[in-house]
Amino acid sequence: MSNARRHGPDEHPTEVAELAAGRVEYRFDRRGPATVMVFYGGHLRAGLSLGEEVFTETGCSVLVPSRPGYGRTPVPTGGTAGGFADVTAALCAHLGITQVAAVVGVSGGGPTAVAMAARHPALVRRLILQSAVGPLPWPDRRTRLGAQIVFAPHTERVSWTLVHSLVRYAPDVGLRMLLRDLTLLPVRDVVAGLRPEDQERLLALFSRMRSGRGFTRDLKELATTGDLAGDAGRVSQPALVIATRQDAAVRFVHARALATALPHAELLESRADSHLVWFGQDWPLISERIHAFLAEGPPRTS
Repeated sequence: MSNARRHGPDEHPTEVAELAAGRVEYRFDRRGPATVMVFYGGHLRAGLSLGEEVFTETGCSVLVPSRPGYGRTPVPTGGTAGGFADVTAALCAHLGITQVAAVVGVSGGGPTAVAMAARHPALVRRLILQSAVGPLPWPDRRTRLGAQIVFAPHTERVSWTLVHSLVRYAPDVGLRMLLRDLTLLPVRDVVAGLRPEDQERLLALFSRMRSGRGFTRDLKELATTGDLAGDAGRVSQPALVIATRQDAAVRFVHARALATALPHAELLESRADSHLVWFGQDWPLISERIHAFLAEGPPRTS
């Protein structure tokens, strides 16, 4: 059973599937026969999109579930990254998807993508990780303490209302404030280096973000990495790990750890100025590598 819901003009329509393991919100952008599955990180839900053009421009369909606590997916659905990977596999069966060309993990969605590849190798052909949390504790203590206050379930609505007002009425200030914790470079230089159209895209994205109960759940789950390390070692599919050394949100050491832990991984270093690799000047080259990665022959087996 599923029901549809159309969001505001700046969001994509989503649906909710009532599965045996729980309720899950998702968006299924049906295009071609190949499907790419995307697990977004903190503050993003199925109704929002970031960098999906790299997949849709090749004709791929895109399936985006809201992870537990985000959008209309309740916190108990799946419980852990591995548990939600199993829920998403059930969602694929529900939708008639028998193979996924690639599972993509973005930032805090990385552990779920790794678990998906490890636990469902017959379903998933390839793994792509973008600025993803690896098998290391995350985040640092200062960030954790601040986030537990600002993005707690009883305060996140107020916090995001203030952010949304700021990006609407003082966009330059809003961009600097929101990018400050995503880059190791001077934030004024990072904002100045963005094209006007990319600034508009970021402002539109920031104006629609919410944390729900998902981000505090992420903070708790990602503080320990034992499951992720174990899952990474069991991934038999080819993996592409994309990250930048200028990322302050998920440090480059996470990408190195993932590339080491995954048996068949390629580490692709972005030259982006921040966590948001899609806005780096070299993103067209990275997109070409992603296209080639998806088009490569059958993955090696172990």
